[in-house]
Amino acid sequence: MSQYDDEAIEVARQYYNSRDADNFYFHIWGGEDLHVGIYEDEDEPIFDASRRTVERMAAKLNNLSADSYVLDVGAGYGGVARYLAHTYGCRVVALNLSERENERDRQMNKEQGVDHLIEVVDGAFEDIPFDAETFDIVWCQDSFLHSGDRPRVMSEVTRVLKKGGEFIFTDPMQADDCPEGVLQPILDRIHLSTMGTPGFYREELKKNGMTELEFDDNTPQLPRHYGRVHKELERRGHELDGIVSDDYVARMKKGLQHWVEGGNNGYLSWGIFHFRKD
Repeated sequence: MSQYDDEAIEVARQYYNSRDADNFYFHIWGGEDLHVGIYEDEDEPIFDASRRTVERMAAKLNNLSADSYVLDVGAGYGGVARYLAHTYGCRVVALNLSERENERDRQMNKEQGVDHLIEVVDGAFEDIPFDAETFDIVWCQDSFLHSGDRPRVMSEVTRVLKKGGEFIFTDPMQADDCPEGVLQPILDRIHLSTMGTPGFYREELKKNGMTELEFDDNTPQLPRHYGRVHKELERRGHELDGIVSDDYVARMKKGLQHWVEGGNNGYLSWGIFHFRKD
């Protein structure tokens, strides 16, 4: 059943709600996070590398403490929220499109004893269901690429962030100098006509009254991560028999390879952006 009028939002929702995608990400990607990892070697477990990204992002925040109120948009299975709740004792809202992922998220929060600190909310970051200047920190990892209206998302993030609050995020981006047309296989895969660029995010957030504090450029980690996921899928693909369709697995392998090629060719960019609301 369709829930959102916006086509891009509904496409992303239905994809992440699908049995194939849910089981692939839960079993192969690590089950906690759906984002790009920072690897120390080619064979490092995906979970460890993904957790390193979270730890590095958290360490950059000046306002993060037990008193912080954090919004994670595009939260996936909620691994970030659980990490922040366990490590810092702060309250976190995990906003996410997929009801299927959110149910797993709520269950893991209960199992780990942090459900009193984490609120899981079904929703889209194009229309964040909270009042202006609610949060001390807004966090996002590798989710904005799914939006068909990124300027609106940047406006919404700015709206719900308190003055002096921090915005930290990662996103698989098109490089600022990427030749036209070369990323079409990736765009076809995510069912969108564009990707964000570092220049776009800088310009859009400046318009919204944000000051850039840092861009920790880790672009080589993007193809490394997708290559690592491809390798894991080859190694453990048999575990998906009966729970993920052969067609999905084949398309995923092809799609992962497109990301690896785009990154290795210098067409993509990835890193940790850190902004403050003036």
